[in-house]
Amino acid sequence: MSRVSVAVAGLGTIAQTIHLPLIERLAGRFTLAAVADVSPALTARIGQRYGIPPERRFTDVGPLLEWGGFDALLLLTSGTHAPTAADALRRGYAVLAEKPLGYALQEIDELAALGEAATDRLMVGYMKQYDPAAQRLAALVERIGGPGAIHAIDVTVLHPSSESQLAFAQLPPPAGDVPAAELAALRAAAEKPLRTALGDESPGPLRQLYGIIMNSICHELSLIRLLAGAPASVDHAALWPAKGAGEGDPPSVELSGALPAGGRYGIRWLYQPDYPAYRETVAVHHATGSAELVFPAPYLLGAPTLLAETSGRCEEQTRTEFRSPLGGFEAQLTAFHALVTRGTPPLSGLRAAAADLTFAQQAVRRLAAQYGLEPAGEAAHA
Repeated sequence: MSRVSVAVAGLGTIAQTIHLPLIERLAGRFTLAAVADVSPALTARIGQRYGIPPERRFTDVGPLLEWGGFDALLLLTSGTHAPTAADALRRGYAVLAEKPLGYALQEIDELAALGEAATDRLMVGYMKQYDPAAQRLAALVERIGGPGAIHAIDVTVLHPSSESQLAFAQLPPPAGDVPAAELAALRAAAEKPLRTALGDESPGPLRQLYGIIMNSICHELSLIRLLAGAPASVDHAALWPAKGAGEGDPPSVELSGALPAGGRYGIRWLYQPDYPAYRETVAVHHATGSAELVFPAPYLLGAPTLLAETSGRCEEQTRTEFRSPLGGFEAQLTAFHALVTRGTPPLSGLRAAAADLTFAQQAVRRLAAQYGLEPAGEAAHA
């Protein structure tokens, strides 16, 4: 088996709790060649932890890409990933970019201009599609007749605060060593595609909805695409605050519409800061039964996803359950290895990223109409 040499850019929560430990676990497939983060202290700490020599520790992705001593890039930085992904693809690297790939359709168009030879090396990090339980559910959908046999998909996410989800990991606090001017430049770069997508003065509720979809609900959209194809419409969008939520907390979100082959979907993303534990359910209902995926908190590496299938007739029911010790993140990295070494297409690439953006902008338009607001930017024409 060929080993892929990878560099990791962005050493925050997802890198520390998931990707770096998995690279270490999958040593037969991957070697860690270099790391990069805007925090010099974090880069030094992680580099020392994983035995990366000082000359392969970077505080800027540009010099990392110029160094060139690796095959593939794990792009885990915050904000939009599109510009760095484009730079890496131009240089011939394969890229696994955390979601979202970008925040504006213009970014996707610029990546597409690189050509298929480049963008075919791009994977977008929707790990739940790769979860063995989700793959088993996709196979079930094919057995019952494909997407056209689905009557409804209902998704509910119970989302406590990030602090409570990460308490178990005992991560050290941020080093606080990034210069203020550099932080300001990063914020400005992150803001630019949002202004392209939503306009310069987007009303607060529209921006909140867009951010929640692109930063979190995109995972649920990836599962709907896996099972039934990208949603055909956004017929309803709503926001409302949780009881006891603080001023800076996000609202809860409700979305619904049509599936492309018939049937309906509904998504409820419920932010409840003091809820006991993260939980996501994806229920698929069809003429002869139902199936339900239950996902644990994403940061709990090794916690299994449950698939429960219910069938029967005349009030006689059979329920079967499936669990696998292999999680979505590990399966995704294995698929990335196959992309790099064999050219195996990923489940989500440029087209999936564009589908998410189109959906989010359609949702913004729907919410704007309900609030009597005028959408701007790309969303005005979604």
